[in-house]
Amino acid sequence: MRVVIANCQVDYAGRLTAHLPMATRLILVKNDGSVLVHSDGGSYKPLNWMSPPCKVVERTNEDGVLEWVVTGKLGAAEDTLKIVLGEVLSDATFDLGVDPGLQKDGVERHLQELLAEHPATLSEGLTLVRREYPTAIGPVDLMCRDTSGRSVAVEIKRRGEIDGVEQLTRYLELLNRDPGLRPVRGIFAAQEIRPQARVLATDRGIACAVVDYNALRGMDDPTTRLF
Repeated sequence: MRVVIANCQVDYAGRLTAHLPMATRLILVKNDGSVLVHSDGGSYKPLNWMSPPCKVVERTNEDGVLEWVVTGKLGAAEDTLKIVLGEVLSDATFDLGVDPGLQKDGVERHLQELLAEHPATLSEGLTLVRREYPTAIGPVDLMCRDTSGRSVAVEIKRRGEIDGVEQLTRYLELLNRDPGLRPVRGIFAAQEIRPQARVLATDRGIACAVVDYNALRGMDDPTTRLF
């Protein structure tokens, strides 16, 4: 991972346009092919980013100033993130090694297992394709198909917060780049979904499903298992 702290100006062009004026920010270039620009506020969410895979070209512009041009594709459209670097305060690269991945707590893991066995409890006619469906930024909890044959990505949390919606949004952005899968829609499933998370999910076209864990456990008959 490359970690850069610098005065920078950021301009995004793609499905929309966005501009960040010159200020001191943190820039992360990750080995998964993503680039993220953070400020010292706003919690975990970057001010702007480019999802993997993307290409970073460093060059000197016509004013003699160093800039990065980051390009990526969403379907046929090309997105561009231009980062003009002023004073670079720190530039370091670290090898973080292989990450073991997020270890889910017992309830969340069991919830995933139960929903994998009974996906139709999330949406009528839903069938399971695969648990832990891989993407470049981590596995989607469940990949399913609906009655029309459309792919459905399901993210499962014990408590549904805004960060879970953001996580599913990133998965959907990547999955919809695959012509063999798209269009992929999302379902955000949790035992409890916070109002703010529900509003954000609805705004992004993601369905919400509140899951009754105890009711699902009642469908899980241990006498029918081999192990």
